[in-house]
Amino acid sequence: MKEALRDFLVKHLDFLPPELIVIVISAMPILELRGGLPLAYIYYEFDIIYSAVISIVGNILPIAPLLLLFKPISSQLMRFNWYKKLYDWLYHRTMNKSGNVEKYGAIGLILFTALPLPTTGAWSACVAASLFAIPFRYAFISISIGVLIATILVSLGLLSFSIF
Repeated sequence: MKEALRDFLVKHLDFLPPELIVIVISAMPILELRGGLPLAYIYYEFDIIYSAVISIVGNILPIAPLLLLFKPISSQLMRFNWYKKLYDWLYHRTMNKSGNVEKYGAIGLILFTALPLPTTGAWSACVAASLFAIPFRYAFISISIGVLIATILVSLGLLSFSIF
């Protein structure tokens, strides 16, 4: 699913410069840096450092708006049944994956964001930070550090894959 979404976006955003496509894909939920970095390195053949930098930019862009706006917008949308169902699904999915966040707070957000696994990343970490009422400053710094660690892990994976 992730690859199909990425391919769809690349095809429909082809009027944009490749760097901007990577930033947009890295800023999107589900894909995030794990979609943008391989796209930049493998598809667009940027060097690994440049690929990492533009992917980090894209992945960090939505963090502040998500941390600031998730709760207020969510509380307004709760009156709609479709959103309540979506919120409940998101809440349960996030709670199932966020044991470290609950246990360790802002430090747990780093681990939650850093592990390049499905349904973890900056977007889910922002939801977890909101649900656990982690202050903006600590959440933003922790999630950003997690993005940097995820960048290193994904980059190492790409480099080791390209060696073979």
